[in-house]
Amino acid sequence: MLRSADCGSLRDENAGDQVTLAGWVGRRRDHGGIIFLDLRDRSGAVQVVFNPKTDADATRVAEEVRGEWVVQVKGTVNRRPEGSENPAMATGDVEVMVTEITVLNRSLTPPFYIEEDAEADESLRLRYRYLDLRRPPMLRNLTLRHHVVKYIRDFLSDRDFLEIETPILIKSTPEGARDFLVPSRMQPGNFYALPQSPQQMKQLLMVSGIERYFQIARCFRDEDLRADRQLEFTQLDLEMSFVEEDDILDLTEELYIGMIESVTPDKKLRKPFPRITHAEAMERYASDKPDIRFGLEMTDVSELASETEFRVFLSTVEGGGQIKGFVVPGQAGFVTGQMKGLDDTAKAAGAGGLAHIRYRGTNPVGQLSEDEILQSAGLRMPAEWHRRLADKMGAGPGDMILLMAGRQPRLNVWLSAMRTHVSELLELTDPDELAFAFVTKFPLFDWNEDAKRWDSSHHPFTSPEDGQEGELDGENLGVIKSKAYDLVCNG
Repeated sequence: MLRSADCGSLRDENAGDQVTLAGWVGRRRDHGGIIFLDLRDRSGAVQVVFNPKTDADATRVAEEVRGEWVVQVKGTVNRRPEGSENPAMATGDVEVMVTEITVLNRSLTPPFYIEEDAEADESLRLRYRYLDLRRPPMLRNLTLRHHVVKYIRDFLSDRDFLEIETPILIKSTPEGARDFLVPSRMQPGNFYALPQSPQQMKQLLMVSGIERYFQIARCFRDEDLRADRQLEFTQLDLEMSFVEEDDILDLTEELYIGMIESVTPDKKLRKPFPRITHAEAMERYASDKPDIRFGLEMTDVSELASETEFRVFLSTVEGGGQIKGFVVPGQAGFVTGQMKGLDDTAKAAGAGGLAHIRYRGTNPVGQLSEDEILQSAGLRMPAEWHRRLADKMGAGPGDMILLMAGRQPRLNVWLSAMRTHVSELLELTDPDELAFAFVTKFPLFDWNEDAKRWDSSHHPFTSPEDGQEGELDGENLGVIKSKAYDLVCNG
């Protein structure tokens, strides 16, 4: 072995130990002929010291060493002098006084610093991926992934699941995206498809009597890239026989709670996980993947809005649209510049604009004066109307109401974007909190406006809700709910 200890493992109790370390050189500092290097390996970094009075030969070699060189050092672990400890390092109470150094590999100057917060363009980081993966955040991600996968395997194995690999080269079948095709050399003109999911194979396993299967599966989808869409990804795929929907949800919740508490115990986890229907999620949060860490829940005020003379509201309701919005508690103090920022956000999301009302007085809303009710141009309603609006939406003095007008499904897209923007603007979320929720009873079909047809919302293998099988022969497939569900976290 080229080393007797890991760089990041040394602590105060190791003082006096003779160690051999190997790793990459990070920061370098020269102080009056004494050279300090941060030596880094996968476990972390430790300061190593070269003193010409202790070993002149080692110091001469260290004078040539530069960042990202790979070296082996031998020396003694010492406690750092009082006052020179570094609390930012796990090894910050100790240092290694080097008596011997061997250069294992030299390095050119890297294109960016190998540090916690590398100020480098993403394309540059991808070009030099092997350098980017040396950075602590990337290493933490890979380590976390390893622990997550290990926990999943242990958890499911303890519950009588079998891990089974399914084929990568399969026959193309209709799914949610386009297939990646692989030409067959043995059968010219024919193609294999890379799996978008192991859906068919795992169903064959259930028919085969396997009963409980799982796989850490590689999946491939030829679709446009987005924040939550990639050409290839890894998913936990599992299937069970002789169970009902609640059994699967219960198992999934138990898995996630145990995994998070084991792998990331510092996270704040809300439990149990709420279960809300797709219709409820769209009604309350304007999204099928809601962030439930904060409120800002939606209210449909189309009926009240139709009583106004505000042309935008009237034409929208008459055209079959809705007026929906949410209350922002305690934010009636927003000024003109802030309101313009909200309006710009609405327009950037695709909406025509944003209507707002701010109740700036301290009396109940129905008793506020005209000057205390700040409302969008064109929306001039009496205090009694505002009292009914506030009662319906749960607003009070000091609050702000944001309203948007439009037809579904675009209206919910705009509202969801505005809700997210306001939460970020007001810092309503705790980044250390994980708020999971099951969203159930998705529509079985969605209308494809471009192709003028009904498409499966998830995939063709999803069952309709019990009692709705007869609707499959009808014309309005949009009313059919499915036995499909998503587990969402923090939106």
